[in-house]
Amino acid sequence: MKQELSEAQWERIKNILPGKKGDSGAKAKDNRAFIEAVLWIARSGAHWRALPERFGNWYTVYTRYYRWCNSGMWEKIFKALRGDPDWSYTMIDSTIVRAHQHSAGAKGGLSIKPSVARKAASQRKSIV
Repeated sequence: MKQELSEAQWERIKNILPGKKGDSGAKAKDNRAFIEAVLWIARSGAHWRALPERFGNWYTVYTRYYRWCNSGMWEKIFKALRGDPDWSYTMIDSTIVRAHQHSAGAKGGLSIKPSVARKAASQRKSIV
């Protein structure tokens, strides 16, 4: 199974995750598999129901994801990982980003048009 999380990244976050020995409550079966499942969903853009069986029951993964959102766990994980950006997915060049045809300005340049009220007021002055 291809892993989305590198070994170095896993080492940085594994000790802050809930469910390890010594934590109150039930012991997590496999935090890494759960995080890999969430990363798969994020990367693929698929619906939760499309989660491959190798990650377990989609509803269980979704419920745990939602609980971690409410508890602030994802923020802790992001803070632990933010010093290690993955630049392979942030390259931007002209093959990815293109300017809209109107971004350089319309033919004839910019022109400021008076508002309707202003135009009507100037017409009244010329009549009087």
